[in-house]
Amino acid sequence: MHHLSSTRLNCPHLVMCYCLILALGTGARRFHVSAVFSAKAKVAMSRFEPSSSINYEKLHENINIVRRRLNRPLTLSEKIVYGHLDDPAGQEIDRGRTYLRLRPDRVGMQDATAQMAMLQFISSGLPKVAVPSTIHCDHLIEAQIGGAQDLQRAKEVNQEVYNFLATAAAKYGVGFWKPGSGIIHQIILENYAYPGVMLIGTDSHTPNGGGLGGICIGVGGADAVDVMAGIPWELKCPKVIGVRLTGTLSGWTSPKDVILKVAGILTVKGGTGAIVEYHGPGVDSISCTGMATICNMGAEIGATTSVFPYNHRMKTYLEKTGRGEIGSLADQFKDDLVPDKDCEYDQIIEINLSELKPHINGPFTPDLAHPVSEVGAIAKKSGWPLEVKVGLIGSCTNSSYEDMGRAASLAKQALDKGLKCKAQFTVTPGSEQIRATIERDGYAKILRDVGGVVLANACGPCIGQWDRKDVKKGEKNTIVTSFNRNFTARNDANPATHAFVTSPEIVTALALAGTLNFNPETDYLTTPNGEKFKLEAPTGDELPSRDFDPGQDTYQHPPAESSSVKVDVNPASNRLQLLEPFDKWHGKDLENMRILIKVKGKCTTDHISAAGPWLKFRGHLDNISNNLLIGAVNIENDAVNKVKNQLTGEYGGVPDVARQYKASGVNWVVVGDENYGEGSSREHAALEPRHLGGRAIIVKSFARIHETNLKKQGLLPLTFANPQDYDRIRPDDKISITGLKSLAPGKQLTAEIKHSDGSQESISLNHTFNETQIEWFKAGSALNRMKELQ
Repeated sequence: MHHLSSTRLNCPHLVMCYCLILALGTGARRFHVSAVFSAKAKVAMSRFEPSSSINYEKLHENINIVRRRLNRPLTLSEKIVYGHLDDPAGQEIDRGRTYLRLRPDRVGMQDATAQMAMLQFISSGLPKVAVPSTIHCDHLIEAQIGGAQDLQRAKEVNQEVYNFLATAAAKYGVGFWKPGSGIIHQIILENYAYPGVMLIGTDSHTPNGGGLGGICIGVGGADAVDVMAGIPWELKCPKVIGVRLTGTLSGWTSPKDVILKVAGILTVKGGTGAIVEYHGPGVDSISCTGMATICNMGAEIGATTSVFPYNHRMKTYLEKTGRGEIGSLADQFKDDLVPDKDCEYDQIIEINLSELKPHINGPFTPDLAHPVSEVGAIAKKSGWPLEVKVGLIGSCTNSSYEDMGRAASLAKQALDKGLKCKAQFTVTPGSEQIRATIERDGYAKILRDVGGVVLANACGPCIGQWDRKDVKKGEKNTIVTSFNRNFTARNDANPATHAFVTSPEIVTALALAGTLNFNPETDYLTTPNGEKFKLEAPTGDELPSRDFDPGQDTYQHPPAESSSVKVDVNPASNRLQLLEPFDKWHGKDLENMRILIKVKGKCTTDHISAAGPWLKFRGHLDNISNNLLIGAVNIENDAVNKVKNQLTGEYGGVPDVARQYKASGVNWVVVGDENYGEGSSREHAALEPRHLGGRAIIVKSFARIHETNLKKQGLLPLTFANPQDYDRIRPDDKISITGLKSLAPGKQLTAEIKHSDGSQESISLNHTFNETQIEWFKAGSALNRMKELQ
């Protein structure tokens, strides 16, 4: 066994940063809360964000420095982002152009991504994290039977990984949320998010925290390592898209419908490089958890994050979750937590909530928006299966108390008429606190009685952790979910499953009806005795009147003294593997590289590094690299995981051919289409091509997080200066990238293309590297560069 112990800091700059920020601890100290909380709740208070660690004065000071410099009104997004600048007086600020150096307040990591993040942090040689950080065990629990059984099985199957994460967290000063505690974003909303916070998380749905007025951004693990190391974190200065809400939500329309509508307007890449900032008089009609739902699914439009202005709904939520002190502090600094009057947005979208109708988006992409009233007719015309096989509610997007209450109100109406769900029905509580509270208040029983199965407090089917048995792979079918993503095969590994995303209320109604061709606002259900009845609009309390039941205490606070803690990684493990540094750039142009695959159409991080059964290898880079691009469509033959080995002329799986190229000393590139790397923040989609010998990814455009992840690992993410040049590249070409010796911000590179018929041509390639990121490339990775600076 390898016993990993801390080593001393050698870089004076890092030592200074580390010592200054370490004083904040893990952000989990006890503080006074309202006496209405039970003794059981107080036991777990150490997990809450303490008001003592929130420095609104510093935020206010930085905002004023920037305001004087820019001499104009500021959006809320700008206030929070610029309020976290490392150098507010000197930082160049130009929305959409300059890179900002920022000091986030804290880091959150889910267990699938935390493995690689902590392995990288261990490799950095630092003894403790420099900012409050937490790990959340939510991704590795497979839905099979029900909550208790599935959780117990997960603890047994994943014991090695959970032990690694628990001991690494204890060793390096990180809070640890045990399996069963809930989904990272719900836990963060309940404990750590607050108005004005800047939080980064190793999951693309980190923007959930924008529902509580924070700038919460999804990143890869290497970015998290930078922040945990006390190094300023880089982000391209975001543009700001304003969504002005008027009117009031009512009836069947829910907060989910707001983002489903916005996704239809902006598409999956329309928010790239921008923060979506909601404002206007309609905001006050949305609950805090409803605002979180809207921000959460903003990841599906490519946005950097989304945010709502501080209001009384947020203060009430803070009070109900034991953080009333923070609400009182926020009141004192409210002007810093709302946009300035007459601030300017780069784009404005107007939505009248009073006119908004329930929506359902899909299949196969989260931006294909349809009003629920029309989806049945569209499905008939398009040949989509009308029968709803399974309805699934919950997930990090829609698992609040209000969500569960509104779904239960519909289930109760059906039960009163003797009716149960025609489709299978699953319920995923967002946290142990939500689970315990809906059990106490009877919602869980109602949902079970109508035919539902209450799953573990975890991601489950939303991320493909679903042992589905009712259909065979390849069988065409329809499911409806309250999740956020519906890419091909995401939920159940079946490419023929037509997955639709909607609100928990609509999922429940469609599960009762058993068909997509059902509009609950106008259509009738039939009871077992033949009676026709129409569901009344759902209702549900925003927050529990009797306060939350915290349930079981599932939080592990890091010990004050951790020198005796051992972090064990067995060299023979097939799930955990210590990292070896990537090779440095050799100082020359990259010549005669092969094309591993020319990807056709949509290529998400699910296509590049599949989840589901592959999640168990997230801590073992070599093993998980066996899923590299196995879901991407090869333009040569319209097949998945079947590419031609240009050295042998034979066809094989993508990772197999990549390994053969690497063994033969042949560098390779991937050629891709628009918005390459859309979806999850998983940095394995960047680590795997680097590990297997890739040097560059050349595409029409990138999703933000994936582009950054590629840079962090020493790869070249490049875009065609002329997108039509994608069509000029043939799968059997050789490509040389020239101009690397003079690589500089804004300076194009050249691709020399050699065709198999002997002809040659040149095309121009763009990149977005800044000076710091160029040093990552030269060093071989950002982690290598960090070590050089120690």
